Amino acid sequence: MPDADLWIRFVSGPDVEALAISDADVIAAVESVVADHGRGQTVFEPRTHLIPRDDGRGHFNVLRGHVATLGERGVSGVKVIGDFVDNFQHGLPSELALITLYDPVTGRPLAILDATELTARRTGAMTAVGAKYLARPDSKILGHVGARGTAFANVTMLDGLFDLDEIRVTSKRAESREAFAAQLRAEVSTPVRVVETADEAFDGADILVEASRLTDPEPLLRTSVVKRGAFVVPYGTISAVELDLLDVIDKVVVDDWREAQAGEFGSLRRHVRTGRLSESTLYAQFGEIVAGLKPGREDPDERILLWHRGLSILDVAVATRMLALAEEADIGTMLRYR
Repeated sequence: MPDADLWIRFVSGPDVEALAISDADVIAAVESVVADHGRGQTVFEPRTHLIPRDDGRGHFNVLRGHVATLGERGVSGVKVIGDFVDNFQHGLPSELALITLYDPVTGRPLAILDATELTARRTGAMTAVGAKYLARPDSKILGHVGARGTAFANVTMLDGLFDLDEIRVTSKRAESREAFAAQLRAEVSTPVRVVETADEAFDGADILVEASRLTDPEPLLRTSVVKRGAFVVPYGTISAVELDLLDVIDKVVVDDWREAQAGEFGSLRRHVRTGRLSESTLYAQFGEIVAGLKPGREDPDERILLWHRGLSILDVAVATRMLALAEEADIGTMLRYR
């Protein structure tokens, strides 16, 4: 008997925009799958890297994961995302991504989606969900370093969860931080203040997010500016965290400990290599907290740090939700696979 015709739904960038998936949907998908991870209901593999050039200006990340709770059979997925520092010179986002979804029983490809916006929004949602469990609920000042693609979702999703008094933003290039501030002011009512340095952004802030685009390590997130009760989220590709910061942090949380140890990139890479962050000094994987297996913030004065490198299962969960919306609205292009 000949093979049955197989078709794949391709959801392009404009299609993703037309889906208009809400922040609430993205946050709910991320929070749910993180809890699944904490309960052992996912299959997760640390990312791998493809570095096509040796100039340090860009690389590809390959992320693989499976979520058993999605639908009747679960869904598996693979995302490939480029991270190229100089893309702004070509009028491109620094991060461009595609994700493919698969039936885990037969291996049949289900869909191909532009995952560029997906990546930005699932990252912002992870930052927001982290703050929900680990930041002080009365947090008033957000300091954000970096204007990369994920920055907008970080700030807007946090602003939606907290009654903020001020948002401080900065980035390496003056034009990028001014443009970022203008973009934010068009979206949020909280006052947005542009500052020139990371110290100005972070000093005395309740929530500190480091999403820089360094090519060489530089201590942008300094121990002296992290006050008691602060919630700290560093996830820049290259280390921007002062080496002794963990000495004053009460709880260090990661999205996945194997991911934290894998590869050569990540904001706490030097801390892992020097033994300042180890399995014995780690407080928890974030999924354990969201699943209720360990407490999150227990004291208003605790300094808590969440390092999230980006779990593939977040991509699979959000992409599966996007695919469901696309199927309901018949959005996307059907491609003959075989």
